[in-house]
Amino acid sequence: MAQFNSAYVSVGILGILGGSLLLLVNSYASTPEKDFIPHTALGILLLIIAALIAYTGVRHSLSHSRLFSTLCLTVSALWCGSGLVYILAGQRVLPLTELKSSLIPGLAAFTLALFIIGTAALFVKKPVLLVIAISISLACAHQIAGLSDSDFGQSATAANYLLVCLVCAYFGFGRLLYTITQGKVKPPGTIMKQKNELKTEQNQSCSAVISVGLVMNLLSASVLACPLVGVVPQLSVGHVPWLWTAGVFQLGMCVLFYRAMDTLAATFYGFTSLLKFAEGYSALLSLYSIQPFSPVPFPVVFAVLFFVLALFSCQKSLLDGLYQLFFVAYSISIAAQPQGFFQSGTQGVQGAIFVASAGVLFVTTVNMVSSTKIPTGQGHFKALVTRIRSLTLRALDKDLHTPHLGHSKYADAELLGHACNVLAAFAITATIGNRNPLTVLVLPWAVMAGGVLQLLCGSVAFARGKTLESTAFILYGLMWTVWGLTRFGGLYSETRGFNVAVGIIGFMMFNLLLTIAALFLNVAWFVYAFTFQLILISFLLDAIGALPYGYDIGVTIIFGLVSFYCFLAHIFNSTFQSPQIPLGRPLVNLGGVGGGEGVCPHVPARKAASVQQIAEIMKNGGICGMPTDTVYVLVAACNRPDAVIKAYKVKKQAEDRPMSMWISSVKQLEPVRHLLSPLLLDFMEAAWPSSISMVIPRGPWLDIFGLGDAAKHIGTPQSIAIRSPDCAVATHLINLVGPIAVTSANPTGEADTTHHNQVYAKLGKKVEGVLCDGPSPENIASTVVDCTKIETGQIGFFRVGLIPKSKVLQIFEEVRNRHRQGHTNPGFEYDVPL
Repeated sequence: MAQFNSAYVSVGILGILGGSLLLLVNSYASTPEKDFIPHTALGILLLIIAALIAYTGVRHSLSHSRLFSTLCLTVSALWCGSGLVYILAGQRVLPLTELKSSLIPGLAAFTLALFIIGTAALFVKKPVLLVIAISISLACAHQIAGLSDSDFGQSATAANYLLVCLVCAYFGFGRLLYTITQGKVKPPGTIMKQKNELKTEQNQSCSAVISVGLVMNLLSASVLACPLVGVVPQLSVGHVPWLWTAGVFQLGMCVLFYRAMDTLAATFYGFTSLLKFAEGYSALLSLYSIQPFSPVPFPVVFAVLFFVLALFSCQKSLLDGLYQLFFVAYSISIAAQPQGFFQSGTQGVQGAIFVASAGVLFVTTVNMVSSTKIPTGQGHFKALVTRIRSLTLRALDKDLHTPHLGHSKYADAELLGHACNVLAAFAITATIGNRNPLTVLVLPWAVMAGGVLQLLCGSVAFARGKTLESTAFILYGLMWTVWGLTRFGGLYSETRGFNVAVGIIGFMMFNLLLTIAALFLNVAWFVYAFTFQLILISFLLDAIGALPYGYDIGVTIIFGLVSFYCFLAHIFNSTFQSPQIPLGRPLVNLGGVGGGEGVCPHVPARKAASVQQIAEIMKNGGICGMPTDTVYVLVAACNRPDAVIKAYKVKKQAEDRPMSMWISSVKQLEPVRHLLSPLLLDFMEAAWPSSISMVIPRGPWLDIFGLGDAAKHIGTPQSIAIRSPDCAVATHLINLVGPIAVTSANPTGEADTTHHNQVYAKLGKKVEGVLCDGPSPENIASTVVDCTKIETGQIGFFRVGLIPKSKVLQIFEEVRNRHRQGHTNPGFEYDVPL
C-alpha cells in the first residue's frame, strides 16, 4: 500500500510540475499584444492536467495524506476554472476585453486559499508542500497584477512557477532515487510520512474534503462579491466556469463525504453545489442579455432547510453550525430581492461568506495537520442534550449508517434526496406569467436539485442495497429533469399535447408500482409515493389542457410538505436514539417482508466481532451464510449434527451433489493424520489454502469430527470432498468453530449466490446469520480434484474451476517428486515409538 501511495504522490507532483511548466512558458514568452500559447490550447491542456491532479487528490483523500490531497484538489480546481475561461476566450464566446474581469475573481480566491494551505504546511514542517502552495499563490497574485496593469509584466508570475517546477523536479528526482536505492538514499523532504505522523491525521475523518469544500465556497463568494466592491462591473458569462467548477467539485466532495459516513456534511455540500449551479446559470443568461428573475417566496424554503441542517450540524462542532447560518442569511437575501444574485444585498452576504469561509478554512486546515487544535466548540451540543432527559443522543460512528442487511461503503443519502424533492416541489409552484421561462430561476432548482442530485442519491441508495428507495429517487430525478426542461426550458409550448401525455402516463405506471411496493415498507414512503402520483396526474391534466385551477399548486405543496417531514424525520432520528419521529409501520406484511423485521443478523465480515457472533450462532446449532474466495456458501458446524441435517434440508440437497467439509488448515486433520496417506497430506499442504476441493476416500477418520448420523449427508458412501478456502474471513470462522459442513447458499438447481443480500432472499428465515462482504470476488466455482487413487500416483478431475488443471498438476508433480526422493513433509511423519 505504501508503494501505491508513493506512486500517487509522484503522479500528483508530476501533474503540478507539468501545469507549472506550461504556465511558466506561456507567462514568460507572451507579450501584451500576443499570447505564446493560444487560449484554446492552453485551456485544454490545463483541463487535462487538472483532471490528473484531481484523481491524485481523490485517491489521497481516501488515505491519510490530507494536506497533500487538499493541495492537489485546490490546484486542480484553479486550473480547471481558468482553463475553461481560456477556452471561452479562445472560442470568442468571451470577448478578450472581458478576460481580465473573468479571471480576477477566481484568481483572488485561490491566492488566499493556497496561502492558507501553505501556512498549514509551515506548521507541520512540510517544505515541499509549503513552497508549492505559496509559490502558486504568489503566481496568482502576480497574474492579477499583470491583468490589472499591462505595464506589470508576467515575469514575476513565471518566476513563481519556475520555483514550483524546481521543487517538483527535486521531489520527483528524490522519490526516484529513494526507490532505485531501496530506501538507502533519502533526500530531505521527499520521504513519505512515518507512522507516528499518520496518527494525527487518522482521527480527522475526511478533513481534506472539508477544506476543499470550503475553498469552493470561498471561490463562489469571491466571484459574487467582486461586483459589489467594484473589482468587476457585473456577473458575466466569464464567471460561469468558476461557479460551475465549484459546483462540480462540491458534488464530488458530497460523494466523498458519503464514503466517509458523514451524512450532514454531504448534505451541506450538496446544498451549496446547488447554489453554485444556480449562480452560474444566472451568469450564463447574461450571454443572451437576459435579466434573471428570482421567485421571491421560494428561496425561503432553502433557508429553512439550511437552518435545520445548521442546527443539527452543531453536534459536530459549533463552528460548523454557525458557518452554515451564513447560508441561511444568503438564502433569505435571495428571497428578498427579485434580481437574486445580481443585487447588492445578496452580494453583500457573499462578502461575509468569503470572510467566514477563509476563517473556517484556516481553522479546519490547521486542525487537520497540527497536534495543537484550535477550539471549534465540539462537545457543547452533546452536553446540552445530556441535560435534557427526554432526549438520548446517538453515537457518531460509522455503524450508525450500516444497513440492516449487510454493510455499505456509503452513508445513507435519503436525507439529501428528500430535501431535493422539497426544493423541486416548491420551485415549480412559482408562476411565470408573461415572462420568458428561461428568465425565471426555476430551471436550476428543478433540474439540479430535483434531477441531478436525486440521481446521485438514488445511486448511493442502490449501493446500500435499498432497492425501492433507489428506484424512487432515480424515477423522480428523471421526472423532475424532464418536466423542468420541458416547462421551464422554453419547450413546453411546442410539445404540449398527446406526446407529453403519453410520456407522463409511462411515469405514472412506474410510480404506481412504487406506491404498491411502498405498502411493504412504511406509511411515510407510501404517502410519499402516493402524493407524487398526484403531481404526475396534475402534469397529465396540464398536458391535455384539463387542469383545474389551483390543483397543481395544491398537490405540489402537499408533496413538498411530505418530503420535508421525511427530511426532518431522517435528520432527527439519525441524531437522537429516542424519541423518534414516526415513519409508520408497513401497511402490508408478507413472509420475509416488513421493513427488515425478523431478519437474521447480517453483520460485516470485516469486523472480528462479527465473525465471533456468527461463530457463536454456529456453535449453538445455527446455520449461516458465509463469503468465500468464490461464491457465498451455507455452513454448519460439523460437531453439531443437528445443524448439518438442518442445512441439508434447507438446501434441498440433491443426492448427486452432496455437502463437503472445510477446514482452516491441514493442522485440523492432526487427530486423524495417521489414517490418511502421507502423499495426500503433503499434497494438501502444498495446494491449500486455495479454491481446490479434494475428493478423498471416506473412512473411519470422519467419525472423530462429531458428525454422528449427519455424516451421511456429507459426501458419498465412498468419498468426501474436503477443502481449505483462500479467504481470511472463512479461515478465521473455521478456526473458531472447527471443521464445517458446506454447501452453496442457494436451493438446488438455482444459480450461485454472489452477494450477501441474496442469501436471505433465496433461503429466507431458515438462515440464522449472514457474514456480509458485498459482491463475491469470483463467480467461478472451485476446482474439484479426484484424490481417491492418489497412492497410485494419479489424480483426476471432476470439475475444472477457478484453479486451472495445469496448475494443480504442477503442484502434484512437485509433491510426488519429493516423495520419490524420500523428502516428505516432517509435519506429517508418523510417530515412531522409542
